[in-house]
Amino acid sequence: MTIRRFARADIPAMLRSFRGHYLARRGALYARYAREQQRGRRIVLLATAAGRPVGYGTLVFRSRYGPFRAEGIPEIVDLNVLPGFRKRGIAGRMIDALERVARDRGCRTMGIGVGLTKPYGSAQRLYVGKGYVPDGRGITHDGRRVKEFVRIRVDDGANLWLLKPLRA
Repeated sequence: MTIRRFARADIPAMLRSFRGHYLARRGALYARYAREQQRGRRIVLLATAAGRPVGYGTLVFRSRYGPFRAEGIPEIVDLNVLPGFRKRGIAGRMIDALERVARDRGCRTMGIGVGLTKPYGSAQRLYVGKGYVPDGRGITHDGRRVKEFVRIRVDDGANLWLLKPLRA
């Protein structure tokens, strides 16, 4: 298994490899990621096994989450590993690699958001195991802070935001 920088030329292989999974419907998104990486707005790493794409992760330096953006905290966004390749340490290795990129750029803290529902349970455990802790601001829904005693729909828009100090 290798982790390397994504290139626009990887998109066709990603679409073939991800066939039958929702990640295969993201061709336009991967093209946007390639443009953003070329402009220095995003770093995209690709995980491959036997030359086949099996996952990817991205790092943005200008987070859409207001507190991270205001503090200049980069955020890991859209970290995915194909189901048949999960529980092999791939996501953890991608996180390590993205943290190195941020550290090399002088960042002292890394951020990540995670969903609240059961499908995100493995990610929640992974992030805590990697040293991420809640930022202490509560949860958001569709990017807006959820105030106390307000009911929300707990779906993919509900997130908890986590931080990790990066050691030099």
